[in-house]
Amino acid sequence: MKKRWLCLFVENEIGVLARISGLFSGKSYSVDSLTVGVTEDETISRMTISLTSDDKTFEQIKKQLSRSVEVIRVIDYTDIPIHLKEILFVRISGLTEKDKTEVFRISQILGAEVIDYNGSDMLLEMIHTENKNNNIIALLKKQFANRIELVRGGSVAVEAITA
Repeated sequence: MKKRWLCLFVENEIGVLARISGLFSGKSYSVDSLTVGVTEDETISRMTISLTSDDKTFEQIKKQLSRSVEVIRVIDYTDIPIHLKEILFVRISGLTEKDKTEVFRISQILGAEVIDYNGSDMLLEMIHTENKNNNIIALLKKQFANRIELVRGGSVAVEAITA
């Protein structure tokens, strides 16, 4: 099993996301994340799909997606240079003054931004790779056990510019 990424260019029409995600659920393929947004051409959307699968299953997925009428193009990002980021929000509750000082310190070290806070809660925003966000989550869970709430957006990716 290997972590994999696909980029799909699809027609920007009602129901396309449901049909693509239905293809995954109908075949019992597991999706780790799926993001979609309109491209510079408003008639086309770009999907970034993250999944974990073996080689055989992944080849089946690519073939089935390529056969889908709404799919314009399928790009396998797995083994090519890409830039990949996901957004993560973390709300930490029940903080003391000492805790808040520690959250500010951690956020500066880890490249997080404190985007909102009150007397006892803080909201952090991070835009990093999935792995870096996983490490940040592990640290915050350890430091502030049972006091965090997570909201993750799916990863978005773009091919790297190579010489």
